[in-house]
Amino acid sequence: MTLDPASLPRLFHGGVPGLVPGDLIRPGPPHVVEGCAVCEARARGESYLVPGLGSIDPPTGRPDRVYFTSDRAYGFWYASRYWRGDLYVVEPVGVVEESAEDPFPTWCAPEARVRSVYSRCVQLTMAERRRLYRRWAAADAQRAAAALGENDLR
Repeated sequence: MTLDPASLPRLFHGGVPGLVPGDLIRPGPPHVVEGCAVCEARARGESYLVPGLGSIDPPTGRPDRVYFTSDRAYGFWYASRYWRGDLYVVEPVGVVEESAEDPFPTWCAPEARVRSVYSRCVQLTMAERRRLYRRWAAADAQRAAAALGENDLR
């Protein structure tokens, strides 16, 4: 489903450091940290499986798109995944689609333009990570419950 970008809230994109307002963010290959098995699996287009937990951080469904979110904490998480990455306020460029991949409000487009730098050199504390992981688990549980409810209607 395509959306009118003007109807969207403030959008964040976390990732590569050093961009400035006006720069375009384009899709690129997955960021791989040397020795990170999860990163290496994503780069191969695979999910990393952890016994007892299942798939961890599966590859994106749309590698030809740039993703952005209205959830600042989720944007911070993505910025922190890129070694000392930055968090940007962005505006989509091109057709905007809602993403169903993420538990938080997320959209994607062919490109995004940096409107402003929200935070440089993002590193989440363990407390910030725990808070986000609790919200993430609750959002995942809510999605699973909704999916079960939809199956009951069939």
